[in-house]
Amino acid sequence: MTPVELSHTVISAVRRAVDEGELSVVVPARAVVTPPGPGGCGDYATNIALQLAKPAGRPPMQVARILRPHLSRTEGVADVEITGPGFLNIHLDEGVGGIGGAVVRQVLAERERYGYGRALDGQVVRLVIPYEVRAEVVADALVRIVAGQGGRVEVQHGEPVNLRPVPAAEDPAPLGADAARWALLHPSAHDRPRITADHLVQRVSNPLFRVRYAHSRARALVRNAAALGFEADIDSHSHSGPGVGAAPAQQSADDLVAALAEYPRVLGRAATHRAPDRVARHLVVVADALLALQHTALPRGDEKPSAAHRARLALVEAAGTVLAGGLSLLGIDAPDHL
Repeated sequence: MTPVELSHTVISAVRRAVDEGELSVVVPARAVVTPPGPGGCGDYATNIALQLAKPAGRPPMQVARILRPHLSRTEGVADVEITGPGFLNIHLDEGVGGIGGAVVRQVLAERERYGYGRALDGQVVRLVIPYEVRAEVVADALVRIVAGQGGRVEVQHGEPVNLRPVPAAEDPAPLGADAARWALLHPSAHDRPRITADHLVQRVSNPLFRVRYAHSRARALVRNAAALGFEADIDSHSHSGPGVGAAPAQQSADDLVAALAEYPRVLGRAATHRAPDRVARHLVVVADALLALQHTALPRGDEKPSAAHRARLALVEAAGTVLAGGLSLLGIDAPDHL
């Protein structure tokens, strides 16, 4: 539910109160809906009771008490609390429902095996590779990726070669095991990999850092939520759409849900096309969507944990699980602390 939609919802609640004779006011054209201020709670707050108090000839708190049940009974609203002199604080019943809820539930149920399928069920994939480090690393990743799709890889050296990615121009070993594997697996097979110290730099320009950092942030958010006394709960909401929580987080949540939903297809294509680079690049997509959403997963200041926070946390936990599983398929460590 966007702020504009919520404004219409508030006005509809006012109209019902007027129609039932509980308030005698001219129904305004719009209601101001904003994130809660200091001392507030929930996903949004409105000062509509203060706005209507003078024309209604009633104290703002009394107007708020009249409007609260009308607003609480509205579809998409989980709860309404009154704070301060009469602010209505709205908890949205808008979570990871529909396809989003199904995806998150599946990820959290299957954990690192999410995305495994039967695309190559019973098939034996024979890879003939040259004695070259990049070919060896690609074949090693394909052993796990193909196994996740029900197949089996047999690797041998000889001719004719049927897997020959463009080799690295220099030895990747000085980068260390994880960064070296990423440098060799992230580019497409026909692109020459860059063996540079950029893969070791801890900044957002480094895709490997973003993926591992996003995973560590997901784990940290789950720990921090536990310290605050709440945990992920995908069933906190009943809304049928794919979004999560308040409008500022909506697009990020939708992007993350879409990336998680696409992950099984990416694994299937990576196995059938012998292209682990597809997995590496998709992990960057998941990581970027997660990092855009992370700041909305926990309450801020005096804000209390809401159903929206629990649903966002479930989405964050699912994304961290996918990142860990994908990195594992590539043979790269996914540290909980970075």
